[in-house]
Amino acid sequence: MQFFTHRALPLMLALALWPAAHVQAQSVSAPQADAASTHVNMSAQRVSKLAWYVEGLSAMGSSANQNFISNAGFVITPAGVVVMDALGSPALAEQLLAEIRKLTPLPVTHVIVTHYHADHIYGLQTFKAQGARIVAHGAAREYLQSDTARLRMESSRQELFPWIDENTRLVPADQWINGPTELTVGCVRFMLQPVGPSHTPEDLVIYLPQDKVLFAGDLVFRNRIPYVGQADSDHWIQALERLLTFDTAVVVPGHGPLSNEATNDMALTRDYLVYLRRSMAEAAKNMEPFDAAYDAADWSRFERLPLFRAVNRMNAYNTYLLMEREVK
Repeated sequence: MQFFTHRALPLMLALALWPAAHVQAQSVSAPQADAASTHVNMSAQRVSKLAWYVEGLSAMGSSANQNFISNAGFVITPAGVVVMDALGSPALAEQLLAEIRKLTPLPVTHVIVTHYHADHIYGLQTFKAQGARIVAHGAAREYLQSDTARLRMESSRQELFPWIDENTRLVPADQWINGPTELTVGCVRFMLQPVGPSHTPEDLVIYLPQDKVLFAGDLVFRNRIPYVGQADSDHWIQALERLLTFDTAVVVPGHGPLSNEATNDMALTRDYLVYLRRSMAEAAKNMEPFDAAYDAADWSRFERLPLFRAVNRMNAYNTYLLMEREVK
């Protein structure tokens, strides 16, 4: 039986803790949303000669920020625009399209999905309506048909209303890939590399060799605590080690600002995951209570990072459950 058969259990815990986590969340060193406005503060920033990105808030998703808590990227080619991830609501996707149109009249031909978490995919229907072709890893098909996806959408329609409502829907890919894939648009090469199961079973990274840019999705969280959820953290660590071998000048993380120091920023995510596993493994092996294991851990290296208070305990608990299964 695969680990991700258990995907629903940690998610239900996350849903139960979400309101408390939101209250504790702090937005640090990121664009600020105007709750009274129909638009959040979104501005495309240049990554390289061909690539751009928009940076989400360092916060939990809410109706005030329209779920603008993740990054999205795009590459302008002579034949059209390729977008990486669709943001967390249809309204955000419309704003992203408006940012793209400031730079080029060319249509969006493709949207490549790094993974099917809500903050990255609830805007897909906007791009689909514009005629874009959706590309994602085939492992996401099981999630799209699951109760977990349905419950997450139901919860989002309440927590993120009116930006997520009865008209918001999950959009499957037009092209499901299951291995390394090369996409060429307007003579620009995109290398699609599956790296799951890590953060999710369907993780993809996108490498732009011409500009040495890596769109890392949620394998990399920069300047903030990662959301671990139901991740396969052991494979996630291995995937980061592999990404460190890429000839990368700039990393566009799933959350946080651009990284021109790929080694340091990937290493921070990796080191956090390693410490989670190490601090929870011995307690799980000895059947010690989670609360005691959590209190005994030394979180000093990470506790000043944004969202530590909001998600660290949840991350540790899900890792504790994972380590219980691994040590059996």
